[in-house]
Amino acid sequence: MRVHICAVGRLRAGPEAALIDDYTTRFDRTGRALGLGPLTISEVEDKKGGGMKAEADLLQRALPKGAVIVTMDERGKILSSPEFSSKLAEWRDAGRSDVAFVIGGADGIDPSLRAQADFSISLGKMVWPHMLARAMLTEQLYRAASILAGSPYHRV
Repeated sequence: MRVHICAVGRLRAGPEAALIDDYTTRFDRTGRALGLGPLTISEVEDKKGGGMKAEADLLQRALPKGAVIVTMDERGKILSSPEFSSKLAEWRDAGRSDVAFVIGGADGIDPSLRAQADFSISLGKMVWPHMLARAMLTEQLYRAASILAGSPYHRV
């Protein structure tokens, strides 16, 4: 199952980019044998200032057809890392070929796109900058693959 992160904003060089690259490489390496990956990141940017609706339209175009759509949203479900890994395995085992995690811009994800989501995940009750949310999501994807592979990376 291919994994996609579709996000508003352009990632610039810096510590977040280094973390995301590292965890993406780790996920791709670990996930390959598990039928997970590769992980790709699609970035969209509303240069016309159209707000959440314009961002939603751009994100919609970045989503692979038929993908499981997962919004990263403060109203979403809070999952433990083992629960997250089980969710990924569930979608993979159901024969889904793509899962797309959607990260909105500063104002969040437009309600029209949130309504299309198959699932919604919260990274906790706090709101995180979207660049940190990307880093945290890529780490959790790697952790999920490690859990599914039986690796000691995740310790309880």
